[in-house]
This record gives sequence, structure tokens and C-alpha cells, in this order.
Amino acid sequence: MATTLASLKVKLFTDGADKAQIVEMAKQKHIAGFTTNPSLLKKAGVKDYESYARELVAAVPDKHISFEVISDDIDQMIAEARLITAWGKNVYVKLPIINTKGEMLTDAIRRLSGEGVKINVTVVTTVEQAKKATLALSQGPGGIVSVFAGRLADLGIDYVPLVEAAVKEARATKQVEVIWASTREVWNVIEADRMGCHIITAPADILKKLTALGTKTAEELSLDGVKAFRADTLAAGLTLETGGVRRTAAE
Repeated sequence: MATTLASLKVKLFTDGADKAQIVEMAKQKHIAGFTTNPSLLKKAGVKDYESYARELVAAVPDKHISFEVISDDIDQMIAEARLITAWGKNVYVKLPIINTKGEMLTDAIRRLSGEGVKINVTVVTTVEQAKKATLALSQGPGGIVSVFAGRLADLGIDYVPLVEAAVKEARATKQVEVIWASTREVWNVIEADRMGCHIITAPADILKKLTALGTKTAEELSLDGVKAFRADTLAAGLTLETGGVRRTAAE
């Protein structure tokens, strides 16, 4: 049976920071939430982080939104997390599993989670990190472990053992979920769904392609490809000489 948008069990989050695009995607019933990060904020030209975030929460008050802390100092990260969580009931605070010094943030995650802060632990790339993040979140109000599968794939590193381990750890709890992050293609959505991830976050251009799932067979795609090449050959006016005669593609 072909996978369709309606058959997907994994929740779909849009990864981005363009406010207009987020508001547009929020109108789609199959979009369950949104994730941002400092790199995406930079790309979107955000200067006043708090004003931007509060406007976004006001525009999308009923769906998950993750906002990341911006400090590299752990004590300051904790202070920022307490600020960010106050921006809205639908807000999750993104904390990286480590800072730039390689210091683990599990104690901070455990502390904030104990205070009732909903946390999205991000940039998780190892099984050890996934286990520690899940444990740190397991006593709180609910949290997320974001596995950067796409970034591992970019370097030829097999992400399957990590995703499987993260899902297993999370599903042994009642309140921890796993996000498949750094999505590169539509197939990643299918993988995340089949591997039992709770959520996948992906750029809007990838999510918009999901409506086409299950609409064509492999044979139909082959025919479409041939037709496209034929149309482009004719449009380009390509010619080849055979048997001493130059002919156009239309002949």
C-alpha cells in the first residue's frame, strides 16, 4: 500500500523562521508545529528576537513553536530558558545537548524541566547524548529530543542506530518525544514515520511536496521523465547528423 499524506502517523513540523511562511503553513491542518533556530533567524533577518517571537506566538497561538536560547554560558542559558518559556503556553525552549566548550547541559535540562519548562533538546548526534537527554527530560512536563539525522547523513554517517535508540528510549517514557531533524528530502518523512519518530521537522518546500505522496506509480514516473526530456529536446531545437543527414528531433 502506497504511503499517503493521510496515512502518515508522524507529526509534521515546519522548520523555518520566515513569519509570513509560518503563518501560511499554520493554516494547513496537517502541520502540527514549528521549529526555529539562530541560523534560521539570521536567514530571516530577525533583529529583535523577543518582539519577533511574541508576534509569532500571537499569530500562531495553538501550535507548538520551539525557540532556542542564544547564549553559550550555561547559567545564562538557564535564565534565557525561563524568559522564553513565558512567551506562550505553546512554546518549547530549545537547549543544545552541549555548548561550544563541549559541556553537557543535562543538569540544566533536568533543572528547568523540574521547574515545568517544556524543553526541546537539540543537536543530538550520538546514542549517548540521546539517552542522557531523555533521562534528563523524563521527570518533567514533557520534552523532545531532536536527532540531527540529516547532518549525519551529509557526512556519510549511518543515522539509523541513533534514531532507533532515541525512539526506544523516548517510548519507554510517557512524556518524551523524538524529532527527526535536519531533514533533506521527502523520503526522510517516510523513514521517520516507519521508524516510529513522534515528529519530523522539515523546510516548507519539502512539506509542500507531501500532498503528492501515493499519487503516481514508479512506471508513471518513468513515462513522465521521458515525456519531459522529449518536450525539452523539442523546445531546445536540438539536432543530430546521422547518415549524412542532419535531422531535428521533431522529424
